[in-house]
Amino acid sequence: MNLQQLFSMQKELDHFIETTQKIERDVFKEKGLALMVELAELANETRCFKFWSTKGPSERDVILEEYVDSIHFILSLGLLKGYTSIEKWPVVEEKRDLTETFLMTQDYILTFVNDPTEDRYLAIWQCYGLLAYNLGYTFEDVVSAYIEKNEENYIRQRSGY
Repeated sequence: MNLQQLFSMQKELDHFIETTQKIERDVFKEKGLALMVELAELANETRCFKFWSTKGPSERDVILEEYVDSIHFILSLGLLKGYTSIEKWPVVEEKRDLTETFLMTQDYILTFVNDPTEDRYLAIWQCYGLLAYNLGYTFEDVVSAYIEKNEENYIRQRSGY
């Protein structure tokens, strides 16, 4: 599976949500904010910035689910702007401090939301490739979790989430 297949799955889910929820306006900014919130939730589960706490990170699957929540919104933002030419998962094998990586990613997201160029969009993907590497996730891990969460999102929509 490649990113084009994920874009296709996300396009179908977005259409389902927009139809079910009767969304007829531009929700780009809302999706941008949602991505920022999901990134913060991911950071919270890693606990990388919680210098005051001795409690470790959440379980690997919990962190992966939060990571994949972000992927849904990255794909969706790309669909809204027509930035869907990316085909391969961005492999960025570089050890980096997680706190710094989260801050950098948040900055790229905010910059993109305020001025949505394709280069800025691709930079977000690079950040998420870097995060995946530093969290120990492969593309296969991400795809498997994305498919599972995608199905859950359909169930949530059908049940009035």
